[in-house]
Amino acid sequence: MRRLLPLLLAVALAGGCGVPVDEEPRDLGGPRPPSGSSRPAPDGFGTAVERLYMVRDGALVRVIRRVSVPPTPLQMLDDLLRGPTRSEQEDGLATALSTMRIEGMTVVQRRATVVVGERSADGTRNDEMLAYGQIVCTLTSQGAEVGTVSFVSEGRPLGVPRGDGSLYTGPLTVADYSNLIEP
Repeated sequence: MRRLLPLLLAVALAGGCGVPVDEEPRDLGGPRPPSGSSRPAPDGFGTAVERLYMVRDGALVRVIRRVSVPPTPLQMLDDLLRGPTRSEQEDGLATALSTMRIEGMTVVQRRATVVVGERSADGTRNDEMLAYGQIVCTLTSQGAEVGTVSFVSEGRPLGVPRGDGSLYTGPLTVADYSNLIEP
């Protein structure tokens, strides 16, 4: 009996430990991110990560945003086309996509095909390499849904500049722009 007494005492004390159960739900405080949006969550709150590539000093820079839900490839492209947030701009980030018109995108078997619209002659930039790099690196950064990116214009494959300056009409990956990514 003396051997059981300490064991029974330990079981009785352990039963009294733990987190009490509330009778009603209670607010734990703090801001909540909006549901169904891939926009940056307020004050850095968010349960998902969105990786975008912006431009600083002629290089591609990966930007991590906390968002309320995992973004789809189309949401990532939309967020990329919106450009850097105010705080990202204050950190010196910009976009090379300001004159590019994207008309749509499809994803089939992990290949995103981005439809590029016609651009005016006065709207061309000398940093097209960075613009295409922003799109390719952003869309392939989440990993699971997009593995390669191709570009088309007027229904035909579009030759776009890779990081080495060569034009390429095939599927592109982050490796094609690795020399432009800020270490």
